[in-house]
Formats: sequence, structure tokens, C-alpha cells
Amino acid sequence: MTKVIVTLRSENSASRVLSPSFRESLQASGVSAVQVNIDDDAVAPALRFGPSEPITALVSIWSDGDVAAVLDMIDQTLDEPEVHAYRVTEHVRLDPEPVPDGARSDVMAQMAVLRKPESMRDDEYLSYWMVRHTPVAIRTQNTSAYVQNVVQEVLTPTSPVVSGIVEEHFPMAAMSDPHEFYGSGGDDRELQRRMAELLESVVKFGADQGLDLVPTSRYFWSL
Repeated sequence: MTKVIVTLRSENSASRVLSPSFRESLQASGVSAVQVNIDDDAVAPALRFGPSEPITALVSIWSDGDVAAVLDMIDQTLDEPEVHAYRVTEHVRLDPEPVPDGARSDVMAQMAVLRKPESMRDDEYLSYWMVRHTPVAIRTQNTSAYVQNVVQEVLTPTSPVVSGIVEEHFPMAAMSDPHEFYGSGGDDRELQRRMAELLESVVKFGADQGLDLVPTSRYFWSL
């Protein structure tokens, strides 16, 4: 089973990926499951930033079929100047809470698109991110789900080179309350300690630079 993540930047594309016709086209192309993460009104208060044009949605697909055919279908179906797609290996560190197909997960699903610093070797980068940073991220934040996607292959010629895509789930209140985001229980000193510990780790593998941070609503369907 291959997992592919497509990042979108068009507002029109972001609305179309929730349509039944889009899922029907995916299923016809051999896709067995799809997840849509969309930056919508529900997460409007949340922090977002990036080094280029903002990402409006991310579509994750699971398929045993011809991925190139799926990408061609997406390119023809969506109003997207350039489809950016990545084959990834998924590592689930905290399982998302299950919800019925098509129901919005009751979380703010934060998506982070990571880029490896040129000064780090691939093995060094992955070792720090996957082994050393992961427990820091989980213990310093109020996350209910944590999924790491290691990019194995860039699938379209115009796709920017990225190293990983992380999905973290937070309470909706975390959009406006840092204590809810970091799980510090209203203790300002503990909040500052957690923020400092997380930032120190983030800096060590360059995730403080060239980062796309996208708050989203999350939907999942088995096809």
C-alpha cells in the first residue's frame, strides 16, 4: 500500500476535495482511502505561516494502484496551477481518534511541512527527528494524535523538495489558548518551560526554518 500526500494552494481546489464526485474519481483510480485536511473557517483563529504561497489543503491517499494515474486525475479535476505530491512512509506515534467516515474530527489538526537543512546528512536528520525529537514534541504539547510522514520521493516536477510532513491533533481551544496547546494546565511557569524545551529541540534539526504550518479540519473516508 502506497501513501501519497498532495498539497494544494488554490481556494477552489480546497472546496472541491470535499465533494463526493472527487472521492468517486479517486476510487475509480484505485484509491482505497482518502484523508482531507483543509484550512477552513473552523480553524480560522489558528496560527499559520510558510515560506511561499499558503497551503489551503492537503490530500492523503492510500492506493495499491497506479499513483501516476491518480495524480493525473487530480491534476485534471482540481483548479490547481501545479500539483505538488509526495510518496511518504507513515509512522503513527499517537493514533487519531476514530470518527465516522466523512465526519469532521473534533480537533485542530495541525500540519507541518518540514525541510531538511543543507548542513545535515539525511541519516542525521532522520535520526534526530524520529528518535530524539518525537518524545520531546509529545511530552511538551497537548497532542491527542501524532503522525510523521517521511518523504521518500517527490512525484511531480514542480514540487518543492521537502523532507517530512507531520500531523498533530490539538483541542480546538488550543487555537487561542497557549495552555491548551502545550497542556500546561494554566501554569505560566510550566508553559514557558515547555515552550523552551520544544523550541530547543526544533532548532536542533532545523524545523524552525522553511516551515509550512497549516491548521486544518480533518476528514477521512474508506473507499
